[in-house]
Amino acid sequence: MDLRKLKTLIELVESSGIAELEIQEGEERVRITRSVPQGVGATTTNVQLPAGTHAGPGAFPVTAPTAVPAEEPEGHLVKSPMVGTFYRAASPGAKSFVEVGDSVQAGDTLCIIEAMKLMNEIESDKTGVVKQILVENGQPVEFGQPLVVIA
Repeated sequence: MDLRKLKTLIELVESSGIAELEIQEGEERVRITRSVPQGVGATTTNVQLPAGTHAGPGAFPVTAPTAVPAEEPEGHLVKSPMVGTFYRAASPGAKSFVEVGDSVQAGDTLCIIEAMKLMNEIESDKTGVVKQILVENGQPVEFGQPLVVIA
């Protein structure tokens, strides 16, 4: 498997919420797992027992970790229609398509997503003001991932 493709897969796993990805191409098989640092996105409870107490199997009920709810941006979300790499400008060093505070019309280009060596312009589907840009330039994005908030 191509080293660049492997690096891209690792970056996608790191930036997404998935814990494991396994891909097979012909005879080659790659498995990428992500470990979540303790305290990030989960709640853990530590229980201390009195001295001499033995907690055997079934002594405590097993519960799934509780996810910490992410703060939902207010306004209209423009989401990624594909998996790829997010770019704020048409080329390195060029002016960004939009900045926070800019007014946009429906149909204005907000960003580009590169997918399979094709540059796809992502257009605003609403008229308004850019409130937030949720992705850093050059970062991988997933299908349905919020990119820009328009108020």
